[in-house]
Amino acid sequence: MSCLSLLFLIVGISGACSGFKICAFNVRNFDIAKSTNYRVMHTLTKVVSRCDICLLQEVKDVQGKVVKALVGSLNRYSIRPNIQGYDDHYHYKSVASGGLGSKPNDTDQYVYLYRNETVEVKDKYQYADKKNAFSRDPFIVRFQAKATEIEDFALIPLHTVAIEATNEIDQLYDVFEEVKLKWKSTQVMFLGTLNAACGYMTGKDKANIRLFSNPGFYWLIGDKVDTTVRAISNCAYDRIVVHGQPFLKAIKPYSAKVFNIAKEYKLTVDKALEVSDHFPVEVELKIKSSGQIQAQFQPVLLIAITVVTYVLDILPFTSAV
Repeated sequence: MSCLSLLFLIVGISGACSGFKICAFNVRNFDIAKSTNYRVMHTLTKVVSRCDICLLQEVKDVQGKVVKALVGSLNRYSIRPNIQGYDDHYHYKSVASGGLGSKPNDTDQYVYLYRNETVEVKDKYQYADKKNAFSRDPFIVRFQAKATEIEDFALIPLHTVAIEATNEIDQLYDVFEEVKLKWKSTQVMFLGTLNAACGYMTGKDKANIRLFSNPGFYWLIGDKVDTTVRAISNCAYDRIVVHGQPFLKAIKPYSAKVFNIAKEYKLTVDKALEVSDHFPVEVELKIKSSGQIQAQFQPVLLIAITVVTYVLDILPFTSAV
């Protein structure tokens, strides 16, 4: 690559903008056996490759082999042409909880897969559930995505036991208070299979759930949305909730939705069920304007331009033949 081409590439990167998507997917018993199914892994790779951050639930992988296989598949797959014509090859990384659950031989993990180029893990910790309120204690991660309007935020996942959904969802408020104290921030998103629908959480139950009764929490996936694969059910089990007006304003309008893998990838119900009985849910964060991004990277850009200009000045001039 010539110095001049390098200069154009630097300028192009500083002005490029794309969406920032956060996803949550309950992959239902994602274990070693399931990871050897090529169709499942191919579909899962396509789903996750759409997301800057993707929370996976029901991962059964204490040895790390399943996640390693999926990360490898993502890093081979996620090559995309960008608006400048160069190839964007996103490199995915993962961060995972330990095995969670009441049965030692049947534990689940929360796993976050994220693009190394667009987001950084700033901190993480496993919530210590002193009240035994959760069947799978939240594994909380603080992310920094400088190109987004919100920039810094925490994700709090939860996969409830359905019959305990009302109580577990309410206890998320205590987790929120702890995160606020620990990280001095209220920029929090809750996501996962809350089982907040179809008899497990009724309209009357909402009065006893602080994420509904206390002001400042916004449920982005509504009660009437269907996040299930089977036609016989129509339930909003999987949800995304954010706290505070700043976070709400940083959300791209109408971007919170279900991603129907059967429809999008032309799968039969049976083939979709091989992947999961849930559909992923997702939301998109607003990206800063090009002017904001250029201002943020102005010092780095000026140094880069100065270096490249200096190199061009000292190189011998060669006329075209």
